[in-house]
Amino acid sequence: MEYNVHNLSNGIRLLHVPSASAISHACIIINSGSRDEEAAQMGLAHFIEHLIFKRTEKRNTNQILTRLESVGADLNAYTTKEYTCIHASFLNPYLDRTLELFNDIVFHSVFPEDEMEKEKGVILDEITSYLDQPEEAINDDFEDQLFAGHPFGRNILGTPETVNALTQKDIHKFIAANYRTDEIVVAVIGNYALNKFVKVGSKHFESVPANLAPKNRIVPVPNAAQNIVVNKQISQAHVMMGTQAYSLHHPYKAGLLLLNNMLGGTGMSSILNLQIREKYGIAYTIESNYSPLSDTGIFALYFGTDQEKLDKAFSLISKEFKKIKANPLTEIQLQKAKNKFIGQIALGEENRIGLIISMAKSLIDYNKIDDLETVFNKIRAVSVADMVNISNEILDERKLSSLTFYPTED
Repeated sequence: MEYNVHNLSNGIRLLHVPSASAISHACIIINSGSRDEEAAQMGLAHFIEHLIFKRTEKRNTNQILTRLESVGADLNAYTTKEYTCIHASFLNPYLDRTLELFNDIVFHSVFPEDEMEKEKGVILDEITSYLDQPEEAINDDFEDQLFAGHPFGRNILGTPETVNALTQKDIHKFIAANYRTDEIVVAVIGNYALNKFVKVGSKHFESVPANLAPKNRIVPVPNAAQNIVVNKQISQAHVMMGTQAYSLHHPYKAGLLLLNNMLGGTGMSSILNLQIREKYGIAYTIESNYSPLSDTGIFALYFGTDQEKLDKAFSLISKEFKKIKANPLTEIQLQKAKNKFIGQIALGEENRIGLIISMAKSLIDYNKIDDLETVFNKIRAVSVADMVNISNEILDERKLSSLTFYPTED
C-alpha cells in the first residue's frame, strides 16, 4: 500500500496513506506504556490515557467528547505494555477537527484534581470488573508469572493501592520522561492529497516542543518455568500455558506467527480446536496467541474446561506438542498453513482503523512499513527446518509455565 512519511522538526512523524473511501481513520501512537512505569506507579500510563479526555486548557469533558461525536465520528483510546494509542474514524471533511483534537488532548490536558479522583473510581471499578472475569484475570496473572520482577509483568490497570496513590506530579513526570516526540507518529488513512495532509498535520503538531528524553527500558530475562495452581470460587477451571518468546526483531518471528496460527490461531480449524473441542468436546474455548514485543515476546495458550476434564485436556495438549516436534511438517502441509495465514492477513487489511494503527506501530518499531507482498514473502520464506527449530524451542515442556485457576467451594 502506498504511504508517505513527513518528519517534523520536533521529531514527530506524519504518516499519510491515501484511500478513495469517504471515511477516514486516524491515530496518534506514543511509544510509551505500562512497562515505562515505576513499580509504585502501576496503572499510571493507563490513568493518563483516561484523563486526557477530561479537561484541557480550552475544553471541558463534554466539549472533548462531543467535538467529534457531534459530526458522527468515533473517538477512542487504549494503553498496552509499550504503547498509548488515541484513534478516531470520521468523514473526510473533518481531518482538521480530528488532528486539532488529538493535539489538544495529548499535549494540552491539565489533569485537574477533581477529575483525577473521579477517574480513579472508574478505574477501580474496571479493575474489579476484570477480577470478576477469570478468563481475563488469568491472562494478567500469567504475565506476572512469566515476567516476575519485570515491568512487563505488571497489570496495565494497576492495583487499587497504586491507582489511589497517583498524583499530578507523577503524571507530569511520566509524560516528560516518556512522551518522546521522535517516538510519536500521527497517522491518517483517507482521501487527501499529501500536501493537504502535511499542511494540516504541520499546523497542529509542528509547534509541539521537542522532547528527546533518554529512555531506560529494562530488558527482561527468562524466568524458570513454574506450574502454579490457584484455588478460586469459580465454576470452571481456567488455564494459561506459555513462555517468553521471540521479539519483534527476531528472525523467527514470522515462523512463530505461523506456528501459533496453526496451533490455536484465528478460525475453527486450528490443531488444538479440532482436537480438544471438536474431537473430544473438552473445552468450549481453546486458543493460542503470540505477541512479539520490542525486546521479548509472549507465547501463550488459554483454555477453560470442567475440573474433571482438566487432566485429559493437559494430556491432549502435551500429545499435540510432542506430535508437532516429532513429526516435521511436509512441504505440502507447510504450504497449506502459509496459504491460510496469508489469506487471513489479506482479509484483515479490510479493517482500516486496525491497518493504520498497525502501520504507525511499524514505523515506530522498524522505522519502515513493509507492503503486503513483503510480509507475505517473509511467511513464504519460512522453511520446514525453521518450523522444527521453533517448535522444539517454544514447545519445550521443560520451559513452559502454567497457571491454573481451579474451582473450589471454599
